[in-house]
Amino acid sequence: MNNTKILFFGNVSKSFVKYDYELLKKSFNVDIIDQPTKKIDWFKYFLNLIKKVKKCDITFSWFASFGTSFIIFFSKLFGKKSIVIVGGYDARYNPEINFGAFTNRKERIAAKYVYKHVDIILAVSPSLKDDIIKNAKIKGENIFYLPTCHDSNFWKSKGEKQNIVLTVALVNNMKYIKLKGFDTFVKSASYLKDTKFIVVGVTGEAKDYLKKISSENVELNGIVSKNELVHYYQLAKVYCQLSYSEGLPSTLCESMLCECIPVGSKIEGNKTVIGNTGFYVDYGNEQETALMIKKSLESKDDLGKKARERVKTLFSEKRRDDGLKKIISEISHD
Repeated sequence: MNNTKILFFGNVSKSFVKYDYELLKKSFNVDIIDQPTKKIDWFKYFLNLIKKVKKCDITFSWFASFGTSFIIFFSKLFGKKSIVIVGGYDARYNPEINFGAFTNRKERIAAKYVYKHVDIILAVSPSLKDDIIKNAKIKGENIFYLPTCHDSNFWKSKGEKQNIVLTVALVNNMKYIKLKGFDTFVKSASYLKDTKFIVVGVTGEAKDYLKKISSENVELNGIVSKNELVHYYQLAKVYCQLSYSEGLPSTLCESMLCECIPVGSKIEGNKTVIGNTGFYVDYGNEQETALMIKKSLESKDDLGKKARERVKTLFSEKRRDDGLKKIISEISHD
């Protein structure tokens, strides 16, 4: 094991954050910290953070957020190297749907500080580099592309596919309905009434709204476990990622590993994942979406197999692990 001491900042309840934490622990001496949820705990948190940053060689943070800005401040103060992973929201400026860190004053100030003072920025999608350079007004010479990875041994097909169309995301309000294209998804179902459409992860006012605009062939489900989710992927022949904006969509990768044929909106994050293994639609066009879903349902299953091979090859654990080790080695010897 490498003796480099890394302080990991991130919420490991998120699968892609936890994946990095587990990978780094295999090769480095890793400590972890996450910001408190209660205001009363912040003073104690800062004392603990200062102590941990002093002891580490490198800080490793997920997202250019308000919490990360303190990690970067103390990293610079104590002469420690720093790495930040950018996932998508923290690079975006989409005021038309009120999405992205740069649409919010507090988050914009924090993100700009992080981008201007961090040593290395790792973007999960190539398109994020241009967004960061434009929105944070930096040169971007320290920005590198390194995609997240996904467990192809867990996310895999099982048996024959059914004529089911699926979409998945954590959506609880109108903003996220628009962001993830859930309204387009359920509206497209009305053109294919003999096909079952399933939504997973929708709750609250979002679920109430979607019920009102859904046809009878749409099934709306709340948050499910990882084991339940893989079952949905295994049943569905088609998976839709109809988002307005994405970094590198995890659910799209997971579904493709389960041999779902992807239908995605024409945005860079989707294109990075899908390549030539699926179909593309204009954002918000339910008629075109229905047409592409129909084509996907009529496609041979080998397109789903190609989708799996693409994700398995491009977004493997080895690529992520090797990339992180290389960056950490280089930054340690600067």
